[in-house]
Amino acid sequence: MKKNKLKLNIWTGVLDIINCVVFAASWFVIFATAFSDAFVGSNRTSGASGFFYFMAFFGLVLNIIALIQSRRHNISLVGSVLGIIGNALFLLIGALAFPAIVLLIIATVFIFLQHPRNTSDITPNNNAQHS
Repeated sequence: MKKNKLKLNIWTGVLDIINCVVFAASWFVIFATAFSDAFVGSNRTSGASGFFYFMAFFGLVLNIIALIQSRRHNISLVGSVLGIIGNALFLLIGALAFPAIVLLIIATVFIFLQHPRNTSDITPNNNAQHS
């Protein structure tokens, strides 16, 4: 049995790990720039938050592409789906950074495993006894 491994899934997992670190640092960076903006009178907070949202958007797009390719190569979709949800959580509301980090960690594990997808057809009467 040939085992499918996609380099795209490996790169998606690496980006999910990077996004975990970026999302963990996001609150500290946003609060620090907002605090300095209050005293200096500048507007650097929007630029800093734009970087974090760009990373979340890039992670979302890469996970969607990985989902499509994994489906095509019969690889489990769990990691890509969790990666999509994690990046979308941060992209929608930056305050959900912690749940996004947890989902991305779990997604990374599943993406790196690259197990074959379960494609068994289960019908309700498969185990029925015929008399």
